[in-house]
Parts: sequence; C-alpha cells; structure tokens
Amino acid sequence: MYYFPLTPRLQRLYAYEVTAKNMRWHVEHQIDEVDLMCHPSDSLVWKHFDQGHSTFSYETRNVRLGLCTDGFQPFGQSGQQYSLWLVIVTLYNLPPSMCMKDEFMFLTIIVSGPRNPKYNIDVLLQQLIVELIYLWDVGEVTYDLSTK
Repeated sequence: MYYFPLTPRLQRLYAYEVTAKNMRWHVEHQIDEVDLMCHPSDSLVWKHFDQGHSTFSYETRNVRLGLCTDGFQPFGQSGQQYSLWLVIVTLYNLPPSMCMKDEFMFLTIIVSGPRNPKYNIDVLLQQLIVELIYLWDVGEVTYDLSTK
C-alpha cells in the first residue's frame, strides 16, 4: 500500500491566487432559479450540512471533500491474479468547470496485491481517515494568497 498525504496538496491550492479564489466559489456563486442545481453546493444536503456544522461552514475557505475508490485487474483475463485499488479525494469547493479535472483529484492511496481488499478496505483507509479527522478537529493553518 502506498499513501500520499493530503494536507500539503490542499495547502498548495491556496498558494496560487486564481485557484485560491476559486476555492471560495461554492459560497460566492449565485443561481437565478431556486430549483436549479448546477453544483453540489446548491443541494439540500449541502445546506443541511451547513446548518448542522455552522462553525465549519462559516469559514468559506474550509475544504469540502469527496472520497471515491475504484479497483481493477490490470492484467485482465490473462490468468495472473493481481488487483489494483485507487482511493481518490475530490474537491467540492471549486466551480463545476474545475472540480472534475484531473489536477484537482488527489490520488491518496494505492493498494496493490494478489487479492481484492474489499473486506479490509477500512484498515487500508486508516491513514487517510486519521489525517481527515485531524483536519476536521484541529485544522491546518494555511496562507491564502487571494486574500493576502
């Protein structure tokens, strides 16, 4: 298993002025139609989260993340038993034109081996979960170039 820490990459997002400004897009964008959803921040779930975690949502630069995983067999049907699982963290702060681009999807874990880790995925995610809990509970001070 290979683990790539998330915090330094999140901090680098605020080191470039344009990207740092876009990290507040989820708060600053306006939609004309009430029932139109063009970003997850327009959803009822997002608004419910904001109400339940007002301290977190008050700071517009706090990072909203999504976690996804995908596994595959790189050698297909060749008879070799080998699997590769990727854990990717996506950013929801960014505008729709940016949030699904490769450069804003962070590969955090690579699990390779002879078997599918399906029943042990919680063990393999432990390092990432510890880092996410730290970021939630304590946070990390980062200089925001867009607000100087």
